[in-house]
Amino acid sequence: MRRAMTALVAALVAGALQAGCAGTDGLDGNLTDDWAALAAPGPFTPEAGVCQVGDFTDTVALDGYAPVDCAVAHRVETVHVGTFPAGRADPPTTGSPEVRGAFAECDARATGYVGDDWRAGRLRLAVALPPGPGWAAGSRWFRCDLSELTTVEAAAAVVTRTGSLRDALKGLSPLRLGCQRTRTGPGGGVQVLLPAECGVAHDAEFVGVWKAPDRPYPIRDADWLPLYAGCRRVLARYVGVPADADLRFRSGVVVRPPGAGRWRAGDRGVRCHLWLSDRTVTASLKGAGPAGLPVRTG
Repeated sequence: MRRAMTALVAALVAGALQAGCAGTDGLDGNLTDDWAALAAPGPFTPEAGVCQVGDFTDTVALDGYAPVDCAVAHRVETVHVGTFPAGRADPPTTGSPEVRGAFAECDARATGYVGDDWRAGRLRLAVALPPGPGWAAGSRWFRCDLSELTTVEAAAAVVTRTGSLRDALKGLSPLRLGCQRTRTGPGGGVQVLLPAECGVAHDAEFVGVWKAPDRPYPIRDADWLPLYAGCRRVLARYVGVPADADLRFRSGVVVRPPGAGRWRAGDRGVRCHLWLSDRTVTASLKGAGPAGLPVRTG
């Protein structure tokens, strides 16, 4: 009798297990075929919308990549990550069509990210690439990085900041370039522009950005003439005066192109400033018209 009961229990247990494995709850008895396959390993690609504690570097390797939330103190913010066309064996060099194309994409994305041309603020845009080993492993990305600066003059230093730069130039912003005081050099030209409140006496003002055409970096005096002409047109629109032959008698102009290395990489944005060499004002001249910027007769 005991043997019969034992056999019956064993049969019931086996039947229950078999029914459970073949039931209608999605289990089929195979413990491996219902798991999603793991993604194939691929080359390292950085993220956009994150920040970096350290300074910008031209190349970014996986072992040095340590993104942080932008609420943490940082010095670089990645606003976009793009992709180079496939098919190139070696990383592109500065001045190559690929790098210039990457900068153009970063330029547009950074402007959309901050809400205005990033050059209208104390900001610097730079493009980082994979290192040689990363490129050999299949990385084809480029990273668009923004940093806040103390000034856009030659003595600029990177600011350690907290908070994202997203929409940072929408409306009024302490990052915006505005009124300036000039410091002239031995020859009488403007050597340095210093930020100033528009309500205090100042003699210069940022008026906008002129995009230079694709030409070599200006070296000779004649090479600089198109930059001055372009900035005068930007100045005229900003103030609301005719861009005619009398404009040079209304105001001087200070041009601040990117450096030669950035120019080779594709940066063609020239920062333009009006300069009142004979007087100071205590208000912005934006939209002031001919009355605010009269023709000088003396």
